[in-house]
Amino acid sequence: MDQQTKHPSILVPEQTRRSSRGRVILTTLVVLLLLAGIVWWTRQQAAPQPAGGGRNSGPMSIVPETVGKGDIGINLNALGTVTSLATVTIRSQISGYLMKIDFKEGDEVKKGDLIAEIDSRPYEATLAQAKGNLARDEAILKGAQVDLTRYQGLAAQNAVPHQQLDTQIALVAQDQGTVEADRATVKSAEVNLQYCRILSPLDGRVGLRQVDQGNYVTPGDTNGLVVITQLHPISVLFTLPEDNLQAVAKRLRDGAVLPASALDRSGSNKIADGTLQTFDSSIDPTTGTIKLRAQFENDTRTLYPNQFVNIRLLLDTHKDVTTMSTAGIQRGVPGTFVYLVNDDSTVTVKPVKLGVTDGDRVEVVSGIAPGDRIVIDGADKLREGAKVIVRSAADAANPGAAAKGTVNGAAKGADPDKAGGGKRKRSEDGQKQ
Repeated sequence: MDQQTKHPSILVPEQTRRSSRGRVILTTLVVLLLLAGIVWWTRQQAAPQPAGGGRNSGPMSIVPETVGKGDIGINLNALGTVTSLATVTIRSQISGYLMKIDFKEGDEVKKGDLIAEIDSRPYEATLAQAKGNLARDEAILKGAQVDLTRYQGLAAQNAVPHQQLDTQIALVAQDQGTVEADRATVKSAEVNLQYCRILSPLDGRVGLRQVDQGNYVTPGDTNGLVVITQLHPISVLFTLPEDNLQAVAKRLRDGAVLPASALDRSGSNKIADGTLQTFDSSIDPTTGTIKLRAQFENDTRTLYPNQFVNIRLLLDTHKDVTTMSTAGIQRGVPGTFVYLVNDDSTVTVKPVKLGVTDGDRVEVVSGIAPGDRIVIDGADKLREGAKVIVRSAADAANPGAAAKGTVNGAAKGADPDKAGGGKRKRSEDGQKQ
């Protein structure tokens, strides 16, 4: 037979190629299935869930607010440091032993109150000596003046030479100079004696004493005796950007009194009320800011030097404008808008133009009018034309109670059967039977 049979070694590569091709196809199918599964799962995760914001979905629970009219202030906020209007370090102007300290640390003192006393005995002796010298020289001057009067009479009769008269005139002038010097010495001794009693130069609060009683003090002591700081009134130095300078300067030139409020570090609690006094003469080129000073009466002593405060400067006030809560402001594709609550319990997207903001209130330039109702809570999932259920602000503050009320009553005005209330009623009727 001429029939040729293929050798087994020739068949093996063909079978190997077929099996490899099958594995490749199978692997490709598995990969495609995995990719299709991943794409399906991703789309399912990204698909928006019904949020109740459409026209045909259930009503959403919201809290409305009625737009009103009022005054809105234009405030400038800044960081400030409390600064005393006068801080004096009390030093001794003479040398001597500190005999008595007449203040308690932390006391409020008035101008002229006694602060401390220095040993005055050496200065009393110096004053007595100066007065003695003055009395002696005044007596000498008086004798010279008597002689001068006598010589002048004799000279008129040519009884004494004119040279002797001139000498006597010079002697009287010399004695007069000596008496003037003695009087100055007496005055200096009196001043030094007064310096033995150290008095307060201003009204203020006494700090911690730097020297104890019994120490020898001198005018050259670096720390002095004590520091007195004026606390009433007190000022706050703060900075504003140079862009605000022209507006502030214009208001001050017009004679306006700009109120300033000092708030604590958190900016939530007001500490004191004051007024703007002035601003610096130059702008800091490194920061582009300018310093301003506001003065506070500080009757309650709530401000202390070097204290950090927040300053709120009222620049101007817009009177009788349309205002709303900042909680109702929404931002999106239409720009700045609000959800307007209609009479049929639906909402409408209403673009608005806003003015200045003062705390949690904002001025509305256009878009809505006083009397309109806007959504201030629950607007996250709303859409144009969405149905809403109005709840009170108290329920908004207590979500647990609001949720409980919604479940039990299916919200006010809703059909009990639709909310599941009919099923509970029928169940209760069945149990009674």
